[in-house]
Amino acid sequence: MTSWAPPGALERKWILDSTKTIAIVGASSNPARASNFVLTYLSSSLCDFELFPVNPRETEILGLKCYPSLADLPVVPDMVDVFRRAEDCPGVAAESVAAGAKTLWLQLGIWSDEAAALASAAGLNVVMDRCTKIEHARFAGGLHLGGFNTGVISSRRAQ
Repeated sequence: MTSWAPPGALERKWILDSTKTIAIVGASSNPARASNFVLTYLSSSLCDFELFPVNPRETEILGLKCYPSLADLPVVPDMVDVFRRAEDCPGVAAESVAAGAKTLWLQLGIWSDEAAALASAAGLNVVMDRCTKIEHARFAGGLHLGGFNTGVISSRRAQ
């Protein structure tokens, strides 16, 4: 076990508000992949992030140059957003520390105590098993804290 504790909602909001550059490790050009969907959202006019897809098998995703590794980025990313298997995450955490990132963010369904321990010991913020798209939309007012849109949809006529 690690001494890491999941950040609360206000901490996650602060992380997103203070993030300007995001490296998306495991980004895919396949529109059926979650990483592509999240990259599409994060590159929309709803967000104001500079994005850097990272995948050694891709050259460009959604018009953005793709980089083979975090070490190849032209900037120090504020956040490393990870779409990789849990067993790959300790290596990504070590690369994130070496790259000077401020936050290691593991996407939905991804949990690695080892990666959290490596990153948090180096002073990085760590978020696991959360989606940057969902969290951004939630804090921007598009989603309820339960994760769904709070807009009323009904077949009834307005009174």
